[in-house]
Amino acid sequence: MRARQLLAVAVLTMSLAGCSEDRSAQPAASDLTAVDRDQVRDGGTLRWAVEAVPATLNVFQPEATADTELLTGALLPHLFRLDDHARPTTDPDYLTAAESTPAGQSPQTVTYRLNPKAVWTDGTPITAADFTAQWHALGDGADPAYRSEHPAGYAAIAAVTQGADAREVKVAFKQPYAGWRTLFSPLYPAAATATPAAFNQPLTNAPSAGPFTVKTYDRAGGRATVVRNPQWWGDPAKAEAIDFLATPAAGRLDALDQGKLDIAALTDTVDHAAPANAKTSAAPPDAAALAEASAQALRRAEALPGLKLHRAAAPSFAQLTLNGTRGPLADPDVRRAVARAVDRQRVAEAAVTPFGLAAVPLGHHLLMAGQEGYQDNGTALGTASAAELLDRAGWHTGGAARSKDGKELTLGLLIPDGSASARRVADALTADLAGAGIAVRPQAVPAESFLRDHLATGEYDLALFSWPATADATGATARYSKPQPGPDGLPVVGRNYARTGSEEIDHLLAEAAAELDPGARQAVLQKADARIWQLAHSVPLYQRPDLVAVRDEVANAGAFGFASPRFQDLGLRRG
Repeated sequence: MRARQLLAVAVLTMSLAGCSEDRSAQPAASDLTAVDRDQVRDGGTLRWAVEAVPATLNVFQPEATADTELLTGALLPHLFRLDDHARPTTDPDYLTAAESTPAGQSPQTVTYRLNPKAVWTDGTPITAADFTAQWHALGDGADPAYRSEHPAGYAAIAAVTQGADAREVKVAFKQPYAGWRTLFSPLYPAAATATPAAFNQPLTNAPSAGPFTVKTYDRAGGRATVVRNPQWWGDPAKAEAIDFLATPAAGRLDALDQGKLDIAALTDTVDHAAPANAKTSAAPPDAAALAEASAQALRRAEALPGLKLHRAAAPSFAQLTLNGTRGPLADPDVRRAVARAVDRQRVAEAAVTPFGLAAVPLGHHLLMAGQEGYQDNGTALGTASAAELLDRAGWHTGGAARSKDGKELTLGLLIPDGSASARRVADALTADLAGAGIAVRPQAVPAESFLRDHLATGEYDLALFSWPATADATGATARYSKPQPGPDGLPVVGRNYARTGSEEIDHLLAEAAAELDPGARQAVLQKADARIWQLAHSVPLYQRPDLVAVRDEVANAGAFGFASPRFQDLGLRRG
């Protein structure tokens, strides 16, 4: 699961005086071919590109990928649906009601009323037993034999019990948990989670409870086919089947052109397009060659006959992580100088504009533009310029780069190999930091070693990569939690690759997670984000672009953003 949390570092990656949010300038939150259900034909098969048929359909296993999450949306219960601004609403196919005790009432208890028609494909009703088994597998004190990283929220649960009947579930919390709507989504049948042996299986054939169910699952052949679920009680699926076809990014334009795909994400295809002479040249392609190859790929994607290229802001963001235990960056003033020197507007323009979206810098570590409460908190860095901060830290001018004790202020910058946008961003960052007297040495690193050999080990100064955004703002607190000593006395980094943190930030994030009053919670979140800025842990840069090609006759598909696809509405348009 960690690889998914890092969101494929091999893909994409305003002035710090800050700016107010101008929603009119934001990229679209989603871009779909929206069609009413009565205008969608019954029948037909949709062909959807995935990177690979996933090793498991259990999103909580370490082997899970973004494609795992995609498939479970068609197969498994998700109690709440997200709109394109990450706002949750109950899904009536699974819940008739869901209520939490009000703020200030202890203990917090959430009561779910399950749809009485909801059943697994083997005919077993969905009941409190499924919730209990999943909590036992993921919660605090779970048997360590369960191979899971224990996602946020389950540790806050004190008990899961049946209510008035098997279709009523009561979840009591040890401490309040504001993100309770993110729990039990997806929900798995008790048979798949009740024991470590069952949970740890490469789940591919467990009972499902969505509009579709698995017909064939061929990892070696690169095809997973889902068909209409005969036990489904909700609006019937319009498409008869969906083929999820393993199609690596480099082959998707050809597959679309040859009529082999109907839906394909193309962001990585465009960003990692290989120059024409890449296979014959001994030298790695330069930035100009990567940019031209990317531009050609985008033009081809836009011109594919019978297809539309949808564009929106992805639920993920590029950021610059500063290794706070490495050389000059161990000094908070040097880190703040780096953050102050970055022109986020220029970086966003370099990264996003070539994809045909508005270039809007990101100013929050915990929220994306469009999410409730978003604001640019870059002003928390203060008014001192990068030059003033470096002067204070003892780094003096006198050459192309500042120096101290005979050493130049030079920092390495990790970027994903083969990414045209990462090269553009690296060029912009190099120029920004040079203006402050900081020399930057970009280093392109292959995806397979980016995390393993650099982020996890601390062998880097600066790193450009992307994180997935979370619908609940406190769902990614592990990225900012202060590393604590392990059994050997060394700090346990976890997912905080910057290796910096503070007890105050930890306290504020915990307070926000436990605050049930929306207004009070937003105030705490803003304070937490301001402290992360002041620590100069990392610099949020921009939301990644999401490019998705969809065949013209396909309805209700495209770039979904945060929104949950309604798979039963996907299909072929009438007429």
